[in-house]
Amino acid sequence: MKVQTQDTVGWQLGPAPASFELAHVRALTPEGIVDDARIVVRDGLIAEVARGPARGVTCVDGSGLLVIPGIVDPHSDALEKERAPRPNAHVPWDFALSSLEGKLAAAGVTTIFHGAAFQHQTFRGGERSVDTALEVCAVIDGFVSYRVDHRVLHRLDILSADGAATLRERLAVLPEGDSPPLVSHEDHTPGQGQYADPQYMATYMVSVDGHTESEAWSNIARLMREGRDKDDVRRDNLAWLGALAQAGRITLAGHDPDTAEVIDGLCARGGEVAEFPTTLEAARRAREKGLVIVAGAPNLLRGSSHSGNVSAEELLAAGLLDALASDYLPSALLSAAWRAARDGVVDLVTAIGLVTSGPAAATGLTDRGALLPGRRADLVVVDDRVGWWPRVVATLRAVAS
Repeated sequence: MKVQTQDTVGWQLGPAPASFELAHVRALTPEGIVDDARIVVRDGLIAEVARGPARGVTCVDGSGLLVIPGIVDPHSDALEKERAPRPNAHVPWDFALSSLEGKLAAAGVTTIFHGAAFQHQTFRGGERSVDTALEVCAVIDGFVSYRVDHRVLHRLDILSADGAATLRERLAVLPEGDSPPLVSHEDHTPGQGQYADPQYMATYMVSVDGHTESEAWSNIARLMREGRDKDDVRRDNLAWLGALAQAGRITLAGHDPDTAEVIDGLCARGGEVAEFPTTLEAARRAREKGLVIVAGAPNLLRGSSHSGNVSAEELLAAGLLDALASDYLPSALLSAAWRAARDGVVDLVTAIGLVTSGPAAATGLTDRGALLPGRRADLVVVDDRVGWWPRVVATLRAVAS
């Protein structure tokens, strides 16, 4: 890309200017690709997307590259992995977030929801507790960036009384924002949900946690007992989250729904998002109920689930997928969508919507996700003309003056 200016302002290193024009690009809009287009940005918002040369004083020549909306990631655990690049080798949280941000911008991500796990135990690698959840929240709340909009996905282990108590305190002091806080309830009890076949959890415990087979199955038996013994905690927590969702105080997602009955319960609580449905049955009921359906980008990129559940490609082909989340690999988002279009599962506009407008809808963000007048000027310039996979050339997140 070339920067051409007709005044003394120009475009210096640092954040994108509040107002500029991006010319000679292929703009991916909800109606299709506009060739040789100009995108006019005024005070951090898109003012116009139309064919024709630039007319403003500060212009960037896009040289025929593709421009898509900034990618929105509704569920990412990448921060905790960045904080612990090796087991027992932890770096400071603020360094981890700064380090990860460079990778996010390189992947075209302009908005991300980092998972903060409010739970009482760790059983699948990593360090998760109410304390680490609050640490994640604190570093995100205090982080100032012009490159990526960092937000919190509040993940509640539905069997955790401590997790619920801490989350209750967190939600009580959150200032009012542009959308309600995003909360996902999850139950990783073996024998249902993500681990309908407990063998996948056993394999994880052996390969990642370093357990022996005997230790893994002993832990699985303990978790199954806890799932039965804490049914009262489960009921209380679900009722509390349902009251919040029905009052409009949170956006509620259900993690790993596996049956139509589970989806019905989520809807009764005021849930709006089916996050990583594990079966076609659950996804079909979610579509019938009008929920936003989210699947993992690595699942779609790889062509299968790593836990033996329904594939994202199967969901997409059946019309049962609205959005992709990075889960553990933010760089998979754009390429997963691209693979779906390249392989003919859906058209390119629909595919890119899985990582832009779809997740924006899932998270209640109505001001981004599409190249339309009035939306935030979160733009990703992509070179799709060389190589098998698209390459992010620039990620622009204009900030209002």
